[in-house]
Amino acid sequence: MNPVRLTRRQACLLTLAGVAAGPLAAQTAGSDTDALHVLNRLAYGPAPGDLARVARMGVARYVDEQLHPERIALPGLLQQQLDSLETTRWSQRELIMKFRQAQQAARNDREEGKAQLRALYQRVTLQAGEARLLRALQSPAQLQEVMVDFWFNHFNVFIGKGLDRVLVENYEREAIRPYAMGRFRDLLGATAHHPAMLFYLDNWLSSVPGYRPPRAFDAPAKSGGLNENYARELMELHTLGVDGGYTQADVTELARMLTGWTFFPQNPRLRDTDPVFFFDAKRHDNGAKQWLGRQWPARGQAEGEDALDLLATHPAAARRIGFKLAQYFVADEPPSALVDRLARRFTESGGEIRALLKTLFESAEFRSPQVASSKFKTPYRYLLSAVRAADVPVTNVRPLLAMAYQLGMPLYGCQTPDGYKNTEEAWLSPDAITRRINFATAFASGKLPFARPMDDDEKPGLSKVALQRPMDDPGNRRFNASWATPPVDANALFEVLGPAITPRTRDAVLRAEPPLRAALVLGSPDFMRH
Repeated sequence: MNPVRLTRRQACLLTLAGVAAGPLAAQTAGSDTDALHVLNRLAYGPAPGDLARVARMGVARYVDEQLHPERIALPGLLQQQLDSLETTRWSQRELIMKFRQAQQAARNDREEGKAQLRALYQRVTLQAGEARLLRALQSPAQLQEVMVDFWFNHFNVFIGKGLDRVLVENYEREAIRPYAMGRFRDLLGATAHHPAMLFYLDNWLSSVPGYRPPRAFDAPAKSGGLNENYARELMELHTLGVDGGYTQADVTELARMLTGWTFFPQNPRLRDTDPVFFFDAKRHDNGAKQWLGRQWPARGQAEGEDALDLLATHPAAARRIGFKLAQYFVADEPPSALVDRLARRFTESGGEIRALLKTLFESAEFRSPQVASSKFKTPYRYLLSAVRAADVPVTNVRPLLAMAYQLGMPLYGCQTPDGYKNTEEAWLSPDAITRRINFATAFASGKLPFARPMDDDEKPGLSKVALQRPMDDPGNRRFNASWATPPVDANALFEVLGPAITPRTRDAVLRAEPPLRAALVLGSPDFMRH
């Protein structure tokens, strides 16, 4: 049952020898290298056959294909898997009401009620993870999945805060995914109106000083006075940036403009499928505001909408979004000329994300050989790229959720509103490398229970303790050999990854004992970059 283990010497020599050495795939040339570059950046790395397919169709055609995910059909099996996830069809209203009912049960019956609440959390969280990971692994519309992750981090909401334990999947489904390739203003508005964001950054409680909600009014049940959390992050993180030219007074004034933006799931006018956003005019501060150098008369909800209009077209927002996209797709320190070009395109196109991405992917900076394999993979990207390259069928996503936790990047688990970073500085450390080597070893030897039945009665939970425990621990009595997958073949990895694995690394791998080879490929400095 014990997986093959790398010796400390083998792990350190192979990993530390080149992990910070910079571009690796750029040492080779040809259509396979160009294909690899776009598969590494626009997708979560190549799966079997991808390199040949992209090289055959041409990089330009592949990029155009990925820029139009609406034209790409999902595989039938993936669609069936997604359709089986009941909680991903629940509306905002259903989720909030189920949460409140479970909370009330926990208050009335401490043991059984708390178990009911935990079961709700686990079911919604697990199915959210299934939906995200299955799409990221199997969807041919890979850029769509990459952009969902990008924008979720940009508009981050933490799954561990109260009501957001059940709302995060709906937030991604309704506020992020439909707009990930659309207009930035639509994306900004969708996140601003969603109860997950309103709850996470406390705007649902924000109200004019002195407001007292009536007892019969269901949402929210109390007044928090003026709350500046969302207004601050709306400017600092979502649009203008910390150096965007605003002051603390502007934060306060924007918070006043956004008072009354809350949610009301028991509104009798709502259908079950309607969004629960509600503008409470009684909570709103109807005084005139002085924001970003302009006078803003009282206009109710329209004040907040006008503010979003301005922020979505502000030059500072154009530059911030351009910088973040260039950093994500090109380099940790992106060329300033590229950022300037993207900012101009953002303004010219009215914030059309697809147009911005097209400009980026056609740029000389993106196509530069020096850029290839220069980015260090985040734990999320590393795990997905390993499973895709190895072509391991995933029946159960729990091992991936657990490994993401152990690698320091739990899905939906960033507590701060700035989201997860995507730079080398954030993720490269001796401890991080050791954890990746341990994953590569267990995964390559087939000891992660990806084949475990999802309806198994002894399934592990998603608690902090369960996620911290290695999923392949032989001492875990719940482990069963039938849940394992076939060992990964190193030669198959070489074929899938092509020029991603340099001759130097291939030679080192082939000198090792055969049972170690696949782990050495997946733990190599070449594979840790993209």
